[in-house]
Amino acid sequence: MKQIWKQTWRQRLAAALIQLLMVLAMAGVGIRMPVQAAEKNAVTQSGEMKVHFLDVGQGLSILAQSEGKTMIYDGGDRKTSRFVVSYLKEHGVSKIDYLISSHYDADHMAGLIGCLNAFDVKNVISSNYVHTSKLYQSFVKAVKSDGLKMQHPAVGKTYKFGRGSFEILAPKTIEAKGSNNNSVAIKLMNGENSFVFTGDAEHESEAAMCNSSIDLSCDVLVPGHHGSATATSWDFLQKTVPEYAVISCGTNNKYGHPDKDTMDKLQSMDIQVYRTDKQGTIVVTSDGANLNWSAEPCNDYTPGDDSDQGTRSTSEVQQEASQTAIGEHVWVSATGNKYHKTNHCGNMNPNTAKEEPRAEAEAQGLEPCKKCY
Repeated sequence: MKQIWKQTWRQRLAAALIQLLMVLAMAGVGIRMPVQAAEKNAVTQSGEMKVHFLDVGQGLSILAQSEGKTMIYDGGDRKTSRFVVSYLKEHGVSKIDYLISSHYDADHMAGLIGCLNAFDVKNVISSNYVHTSKLYQSFVKAVKSDGLKMQHPAVGKTYKFGRGSFEILAPKTIEAKGSNNNSVAIKLMNGENSFVFTGDAEHESEAAMCNSSIDLSCDVLVPGHHGSATATSWDFLQKTVPEYAVISCGTNNKYGHPDKDTMDKLQSMDIQVYRTDKQGTIVVTSDGANLNWSAEPCNDYTPGDDSDQGTRSTSEVQQEASQTAIGEHVWVSATGNKYHKTNHCGNMNPNTAKEEPRAEAEAQGLEPCKKCY
């Protein structure tokens, strides 16, 4: 009998609570439950992606983590291989889902051999060419020892990575005698945030990326070849339009990286700059909409070599061209908006073309024909 009474009492209490809630609802009184807030916080946390730009001196190594998935893009040089492995272990890495070797230069690849030996690697992505170095042979051997194959995905292939994804941007073609322009470039995405890594890709590879149908715009760009003037062309910057640039290079390196030309471009476009040679390892956290950095940008636009004066400015080139053009004559068609070296360029009608000083043609707003000049 006692047990039956307890059950009835609970039923009565439940019925009373239901009646109370109905009365409150009819009265327009709502009770807010913390479930929605908790769910929102859980989504934000699970949607995070951390990107670590490791200070590996004159080299490159980038660690990305998202929802238990790990990517390592390049591994730095031999001297920093132990540091890279230790850093990954300190950040809870035991498995690498994607190990990406942009190309086979030592300052990008050596540390990856240590990663292959220290961690459970699931996929290896690399460039489809053969290097002549012994280090390359060691890399190939380490991949095979893990029972893996070196994957060479085509441009445009997309991989899921944690909450986000990444897409292959380059190389479109392989240079038989090249290395830098064979770099595997990727665009890493997490919600509205994106990052572009290009290894040592130079102007030729950048041009191919610009001519592709892939959206290159990003929040964060790692300028190619450690900020060398052989990379980070104007066209590439105008396609990527990054808010931040992270330059990975060594302090007082013998190459003078980053070059003045590159830094001048970044400064002229008001791109905020982080530098491993000035700030060490840099970490940024993406929640899919915003970026939270471990430090403020240094915005140090000085070149690695203090004596680097860069190339001549645009105004200097234009001034010299103008002075050269004073005594030069050009041909102008009756309807065109270009001036030419000859009166029969392309579809020009020689009978209606007229000759005039180049300075006069330029004063009229005419531009040089790309076929002639």
